[in-house]
Amino acid sequence: MEPQWLTFGKRLQAIASSGLHFARDQFDRERYEEIASIANEMLADLGSVPIERIEGLVSDFAKGYATPKVDVRGAIVEENKVLLVREKSDGLWALPGGFADVGLSAAQNIAKELYEEAGLKVSVRRLYGVRHKAGASYSPDVRDFLQSFLSLR
Repeated sequence: MEPQWLTFGKRLQAIASSGLHFARDQFDRERYEEIASIANEMLADLGSVPIERIEGLVSDFAKGYATPKVDVRGAIVEENKVLLVREKSDGLWALPGGFADVGLSAAQNIAKELYEEAGLKVSVRRLYGVRHKAGASYSPDVRDFLQSFLSLR
């Protein structure tokens, strides 16, 4: 388990990165830049390294939502019925979920996504699967999931 201050520093850096990407107001940008500076100072101090080394670690800083680009999805299956929600990005039906937030476990991210997208407070019981999409395109297919999931029951 990583030290709590390291987790705090990485979370602050992620919040600053996302904030800078989406902020439109100059005053908000200044606040997120200050948060990034504080986070970088914390991480440099924790690692006993020059701050320039920390600032150069994140190549996509402020270029989108700060996330490890891990997509988490939660399945609620009851009486052979599956909860689906409409994706904001394309309007298609999908399992509730989205990109994981930095500093939260897969289970915590899934619980957060189910609450945000469906208003449900859940306790995550098990991991169904992990897919690595590096080097290949990936589109979660609900039919593949349902076929595999229902055959396990």
